[in-house]
Order: sequence, then structure tokens, then C-alpha cells
Amino acid sequence: MHDQIRIVVAKPGLDGHDRGAKVVARALRDAGMEVIYTGLHQTPEQIVNTAIQEDAAFVGLSVLSGAHMTVFPRVIELLRERDAADIEVFGGGIIPAADIAPLKELGVAEIFTPGTPTGRIVDWLRDRAEGRHRS
Repeated sequence: MHDQIRIVVAKPGLDGHDRGAKVVARALRDAGMEVIYTGLHQTPEQIVNTAIQEDAAFVGLSVLSGAHMTVFPRVIELLRERDAADIEVFGGGIIPAADIAPLKELGVAEIFTPGTPTGRIVDWLRDRAEGRHRS
């Protein structure tokens, strides 16, 4: 049995709505993953600090406010600055289809759009975690 997958789930910025993030966090927990949910109104710095302190393999960001083109790159930049670029960043929320490819080019591992079945997110994380153990 390999180590439990550790994920920080965060709501950056001014978003006041976290139902989707809580649904995903619960589904990941139900799938046997360890989830650290940071709550609302987190800065990129707070999110990165939590991910490093908790020795997380992944950071999942839920962004509804339209700030995704600043929040995702900032989190990735801070992880690189802190020598923690091995922590993979994924996310979801209200993100226009046209922004997904640019976000992936910036280093976001995956974007899950509204309505994505939670099982697909669980499977994706398991596949990524397996790949990390093999490399």
C-alpha cells in the first residue's frame, strides 16, 4: 500500500462561494485521500505555505471570481521560488474554455470545468500519483 495522496484544496481571493470546493474535497476524502481544506479568502502565499507545511503532492484551486489568470500563475511561481515545483497544481471553477490551454502552458496540470464528475477528478489524481511513484 503506497502513501495516502495528500491534497490541499483552496479557495483563493475574494470568492465567497465554496460549495463546489467542499463537494470535491469530500469526494477525495471518500476515495481515501488526505485533504487539507484551507477555507475561503486564501492568498497564493497562504496556499503555498500550507501545501509545503503539509507536504502535499497536489494543490487544487477553486476559482469562481475570474481571477484564475493571476491566481494560478502566482501559485505556480511561488511553488517554484520555494523549491516546491514538484507539487502539482490543478483546479476548477468558472474558467472559460479559451483560458484552459494558456493555464496549462503556465504549468497548471489540469482544469476541471463545472459539472465534471468527481470520480473523474479522483481517477486523474490517482493516475498522477501513480506516475509520481514510478518516476
